[in-house]
Amino acid sequence: MVFGQVVVGPPGSGKTTYCNGMSQFLSLIGRKVAVINLDPANDSLPYECAVNIEDLVKLSDVMVEHSLGPNGGLVYCMDYLEKNIDWLEAKLEPLLKDHYLLFDFPGQVELFFLHSSAKNVILKLIKKLNLRLTAVHLIDAHLCSDPGKYISALILSLSTMLHLELPHINVLSKIDLIESYGKLDVQDLSYLQHHLDQDPRSAKYRKLTKELCDIIENFSLVSFSTLDIQDKESVGNLVKLIDKSNGYIFVGMEASAVEFSKIAVGPVNWDYYRVAAVQEKYMKDDENIDDNE
Repeated sequence: MVFGQVVVGPPGSGKTTYCNGMSQFLSLIGRKVAVINLDPANDSLPYECAVNIEDLVKLSDVMVEHSLGPNGGLVYCMDYLEKNIDWLEAKLEPLLKDHYLLFDFPGQVELFFLHSSAKNVILKLIKKLNLRLTAVHLIDAHLCSDPGKYISALILSLSTMLHLELPHINVLSKIDLIESYGKLDVQDLSYLQHHLDQDPRSAKYRKLTKELCDIIENFSLVSFSTLDIQDKESVGNLVKLIDKSNGYIFVGMEASAVEFSKIAVGPVNWDYYRVAAVQEKYMKDDENIDDNE
């Protein structure tokens, strides 16, 4: 079995920075990590890339050759990757024996709740290469400072979860900056609805807002973890959640179903003692680059 993460999220949510920091963190706790860049628009990579989609197709070339804009070009690139999935499988084969995989996907959100090409690529890799992947959906924490934006983020997260059909963790990234954006209690959607009703600009959407909040609460699926990518404790806690969701914590263990159940529902410290050796600031300042794809 090969384990890894599918990193998705809107532009500016910090996907590339996340992949850079997560690869460094996992390496420091003893895992061999390979980062696979599947964003043909990401031409400035702060991490060492094991596989790069630009070796197959480039967004700039697609836009010129087919007279497409950035969004249409990205859809074309994902379709092209799906049709040439053998290329990606061949590139991944040498990494399967002992690497943990991080897939850095584009920031065009339509690819993950509307179009099928990116989903098909992921499902084909899972089936053919026996991968165990968790979708890590990043959302910029500043959205918590605005009720309308937060509800939009909830709907986007729910749509992505249902579309990808993978073990899924939603993450509020850049949580260290949240205080500079202002504070907002986002646990109670009825509070958010009331807050929106006070805004004359959104009053005419009162019924729509109520229906959206009801959908989110009825599904009871959307929750968020938080992340400061430069804080070892924050990253370590997120790694524990991801390892639970894709089954990494069970690797090499021989125990009864009861013991497995205890691990699945309880706190896990397995394999994380090495975290203590990780420095508080393990990413260089000049590598803290925001994801602008």
